Amino acid sequence: MKQNFTILNLKQVKGLILSAFPNLKVMADSCEDIDVFKCELIGWVEKLRNEERLGAYRNLKNLIEFDCREVFELSTGTHVELNTISSLWHLLRGDDVGLTVDFAIDIYRQLERLLTEVPEKPSDVKVMHWMKRWPSGLNTSVMRIREANKQRIMEGLVEQIEHRHSETSRYAFPPDSTHEQKLELVDIWWNDYRFHLAMAVRSVAALNHLMDGTLSDETIALYHEAREKGMPIFITPYYLSLLNTTEKGYDDYAIRSYVFYSRNLVDTFGDIHAWEKEDEVVPEKPNAAGWILPEGGNIHRRYPDVAILIPDTMGRACGGLCASCQRMYDFQKGHLNFNLDKLRPKESWPQKLQRLMQYFEDDADLKDILITGGDALMSQNQSLHRILHAVYTMAQRKRRTNAENDANHQVAEIERVRLGTRLPVYLPMRINDELLDVLREFRIMGEAAGIKQFFIQTHFQTPLEVTTEARIAIKRLQSIGWTVNNQLVYNVAASRRGHTAKLRQVLNRLGVLCYYTFSVKGFEENHDVFTPNSRSLQEQLEEKSLGMLSAEQAKALTTRLLGTYKKEETLDDFCKSNDIPFVATDRSVLNLPGIGKSMTFSLVGIMPDGRRILMFDHDHTRRHSPVIEQMPKVFIKENKSIHEYLCQLKRIGENPKYYETIWQYTEGETEKRFPFYEYSEDR
Repeated sequence: MKQNFTILNLKQVKGLILSAFPNLKVMADSCEDIDVFKCELIGWVEKLRNEERLGAYRNLKNLIEFDCREVFELSTGTHVELNTISSLWHLLRGDDVGLTVDFAIDIYRQLERLLTEVPEKPSDVKVMHWMKRWPSGLNTSVMRIREANKQRIMEGLVEQIEHRHSETSRYAFPPDSTHEQKLELVDIWWNDYRFHLAMAVRSVAALNHLMDGTLSDETIALYHEAREKGMPIFITPYYLSLLNTTEKGYDDYAIRSYVFYSRNLVDTFGDIHAWEKEDEVVPEKPNAAGWILPEGGNIHRRYPDVAILIPDTMGRACGGLCASCQRMYDFQKGHLNFNLDKLRPKESWPQKLQRLMQYFEDDADLKDILITGGDALMSQNQSLHRILHAVYTMAQRKRRTNAENDANHQVAEIERVRLGTRLPVYLPMRINDELLDVLREFRIMGEAAGIKQFFIQTHFQTPLEVTTEARIAIKRLQSIGWTVNNQLVYNVAASRRGHTAKLRQVLNRLGVLCYYTFSVKGFEENHDVFTPNSRSLQEQLEEKSLGMLSAEQAKALTTRLLGTYKKEETLDDFCKSNDIPFVATDRSVLNLPGIGKSMTFSLVGIMPDGRRILMFDHDHTRRHSPVIEQMPKVFIKENKSIHEYLCQLKRIGENPKYYETIWQYTEGETEKRFPFYEYSEDR
């Protein structure tokens, strides 16, 4: 009979260990020295070595090898001593050394793996059953609740406009308007993205009012603390309408956990540091990835072939504040905010933009530019046009330089332009005719300058965010030749069985390709939403596997995708002809500080509180900065133990038995990139 570990205490788990491994108890009692115990333990492990359980063998060998070693934990920049086996020795001998039930369960599970068969992975039928638990925003019953939400919110917006007393606002009611006429106007304005920005919730009182008074006293108090610390609140009426304020209907936890603040986030705001060390730039000195960048904080770079551009425009703002934002430290500094008027381009910006484009032009490796923020599509059309035109002329000059130079003096030409945006989710009304004109013109001109791929890199977190409005926005972007890709942050809500697989399926049906599934970066502010990397690996091998493609299939699909704007029809036909629910084109990765994206790791330590220490290697499937070869292995302490994670899932209604195989995933390998995302010379 399987134990329900989520209800056991330390004494009970210790009893399980002593009962299951009595020989280890005898071994520990007879060894007065930890080194002797480790030698004896190695002998025991060697005797149990089995070809079918090599993963368990390698894992325990790692834990023994790294015991009593000090490693440099890169994310915090501190030295950490690993005492996994020493802690086990103390536990077996009955010594009180401050161990937790989380530690005891994990070490028991790792020992257990040596003696038991590798558990079977869930069947495809089971995974499909889990996927069906999660409706999309196109579900009829979901749409019915949201239409009621919209009507309720519009009533609240009428009240707000009536009390604004601003005759200069474009969103003011004509004198003597009836209530019905006011509602009709708000319904018309609802389709204008500027209306949602103007009426975005900026206070907890307004938030609770538009949420029909359903916020708990605890949440209200937390938001008051957040405002006192200078933490902004910004949620559009449209996005609020996606939440479910009733006790019936769909589970909106994935949306709430993405925009509602946690206690950890509020407590740590003001003391949050950049996870990605390469974002910390000192003038004239290389960043952590080895690149010297222009001053001003506009360019972020990790790899030889791609750099991020953050413009000095309203693109430094967002359509909402994501609770797990990787640039929360910049919100602290005021570099990113929701003071939209203050973010309008300064007169010096055009000159600065040219200087930044010169950086791309002069670099022999850069071929991919990701314009983000904030949010690239928060820039006004005129500002976005100026940025894209600067990119176009820079790409032209790089191409002209190659035409004039001999074969030994060629530079990389701009091949790919990406716009990082969550507005198709937060504010799909932004994808209007004027924006499409800007993007269409750039795509036509860009192709003439040699640019081959035009990506809208967006961020749907849950199938519930795929609404009728979002679907229209996606179709409009695709119709003018832009490919829509999705990046997902794999937080607790998204990590529930079948959830991310269902998101892939829903997005594929709209012609959206999945790009990355990111582990949450593990600082304390994100403790509540952090999902251990072993769960990401479990999802990759047990759920995403339903859409895994062979090398031949991936190449064939890439050829078809490169030859058409009709991604929706192409993906639908491919899935049907290959009898798969979706195509697994995304890679599951963690962004390592200064190193880049990787899921190549092994477990080397379990801390007394149960949190794991993982040793990462960089992704060998892509080009890196030369400095990477000089870097040692990277050690990361996870933000949450496996046991705490499973208990959290149980509290939100999940059955921990669904996740039973999670303990097996103690070593991972980074997936290869889907060839569509490779640069043309590498395909």
